[in-house]
Amino acid sequence: MSENDTLNDILDKLNEINSKMDKLLQDTNRDAGDKQNETILSKSMDVMTLISLPEHLRTTATTLLRLEQATADEISEITGKERAVESNYLNQLVKLGYVTKFRKGKRIYFRFHENIN
Repeated sequence: MSENDTLNDILDKLNEINSKMDKLLQDTNRDAGDKQNETILSKSMDVMTLISLPEHLRTTATTLLRLEQATADEISEITGKERAVESNYLNQLVKLGYVTKFRKGKRIYFRFHENIN
């Protein structure tokens, strides 16, 4: 592989990262009028922290951010993943300290810490 090919590969990867960051920012700001979500994101985790999460946790986190609070069932309906998988991802976010979980009746809900009423 020539030096030029290596540089082109690096440029392609950087463009791919840039594209993913643009999509992530669009996803988190999709509801432009919803300042509360922006505040939650800025207090719970900054964009760089969100980007540093593995793709599966980032998808779950951005979905929860849009919903403000949700069950694993509600998250799985949006992401298309199994409820047990989303429950595992949400619990990982709890262990990382970004999300808290609470019970309402028989259901377990998740939300970002700053969204606690």
